[in-house]
Amino acid sequence: MNLPHAPTAPAPPVPRPGAALAALAAAQFTVMVATSNVNVALPRIAAGIGLSDGATTWVVNAYGLAFGALLLAGGRAADLLGRRRVLLIGLGLFAVASLVAGLAGSASVLIAARAVQGVGAAAIAPAALALALALFPPSPGRSRVLGVWGAVSGAGAAGGVLLGGALTQAWGWPWIFHSVALGTVLVLVTVVVLVPRTADRAAGRFDLLGTAAVTLALTCLVWGLTTARGTGWTDARVAAALGGSLLLLVAFAVIEMRRPDALLPPRLFATGRVAAGNLLMALLGSVWIALFFFLPLYQQQVLGQGPLLTGIGQLPLAAANIIGASLAPRISRRLGATATLTAALLTEATGLLWLSRISADGSFAADVLGPSILVGLGLGIAFVLLTALAVEGVAARDAGLAGGLVNTTRQVGGAVGLAALATLSGSVTAHAAVHGPHLEALTSGYRTAFTISAWVVAGTAVLALLLARRAGHPGPARATTAALPSTDAADPARLSRTG
Repeated sequence: MNLPHAPTAPAPPVPRPGAALAALAAAQFTVMVATSNVNVALPRIAAGIGLSDGATTWVVNAYGLAFGALLLAGGRAADLLGRRRVLLIGLGLFAVASLVAGLAGSASVLIAARAVQGVGAAAIAPAALALALALFPPSPGRSRVLGVWGAVSGAGAAGGVLLGGALTQAWGWPWIFHSVALGTVLVLVTVVVLVPRTADRAAGRFDLLGTAAVTLALTCLVWGLTTARGTGWTDARVAAALGGSLLLLVAFAVIEMRRPDALLPPRLFATGRVAAGNLLMALLGSVWIALFFFLPLYQQQVLGQGPLLTGIGQLPLAAANIIGASLAPRISRRLGATATLTAALLTEATGLLWLSRISADGSFAADVLGPSILVGLGLGIAFVLLTALAVEGVAARDAGLAGGLVNTTRQVGGAVGLAALATLSGSVTAHAAVHGPHLEALTSGYRTAFTISAWVVAGTAVLALLLARRAGHPGPARATTAALPSTDAADPARLSRTG
């Protein structure tokens, strides 16, 4: 189906760009909250509606599977159908699914509602980012957008644990979904009021065949990885899913080379920086999502904290993340993007290595507080710079797709990392349980996960240096452009072309 591109006059600047950015950031915050608010409530959810161990896992996996698999399709749909329109549809779907999840009385309804939440999130995330980039001109306005985006993304992930713990302990697990439904409705209303209506869309044909191939490939990949956490890597279903994913990705590459309106057009990777940014974001995501899985488990299962205390324990990490994301543009202008990114990743790696020294008879103050601050600072800065790199030089017509791609790499990277680390951690715990106490065995598994995470992030820092040289940014002065990209997608005069 061809989507027409009607010519329009340049739109005037947005009268309240700060308020519009706040509304769009709230949409991103809502999506990030939903990725982590369920983790701390899983024991209560399982007891409340009688979930088996496998079904409990899919309360988390269903959301991540739909979210990760459909982000590219959501980003391209936003470019072609209108970003504001797709954002509002995504928010409406997200709100309804959240309400149904809170009212669910059976495992099947809850898991289905979580999957629909993921579909809504896949529409929200790329559309909101593309609209946010369109609100402000290039540097320094772009740095403001990316700083806010980094802050709300990290704060949303940590805040989800706090919200989930507080609501579960106070009013019961259904309220983690009811609160998200209410919050999403408020966000939808603010977007309607504050984000300007636009009248134009990008030209082109929706790549149905390519979209189907990559969506099925990502579905098989994420499903195989998440299932491997419970069944092991040698399970026949896991092998079939991963093999099918590889074949579908090859088919997707062949399809894209032959289509004039490809889902991932070659022009998106012309500078090399989009590919570099997404590769590094995938590595960062592999550790990011695992962090918010293992850290609450250690606090609850080893330190004995309840849901509320576990959530409160995420506040230092969230505060450090917000500070890091807010300072990232300023530090980058002074030191250069390459130096800043490398320092941020090494700071995060140091915090994770510190976490690898947790003990079975430890405490939050001694074992978690200090490293959480280091991890949060590094994560906040790195997220801002990598998001900037992944959208640098992207034309306005592809802004939604670029936003979908960077979210996809983070989400899929997270699925890969969590599956691998959970399997490794479980193996270490099982082996240690034969020779020692249960709590010490659990702690050994978590220590292993944090150790591997630290080395992954340190390796990412080295890779960032190598990629910076290849991209022509060997020194701080020239590398600053990678942190503060200049792209027509950020021009308010082109807002009518962002949907």
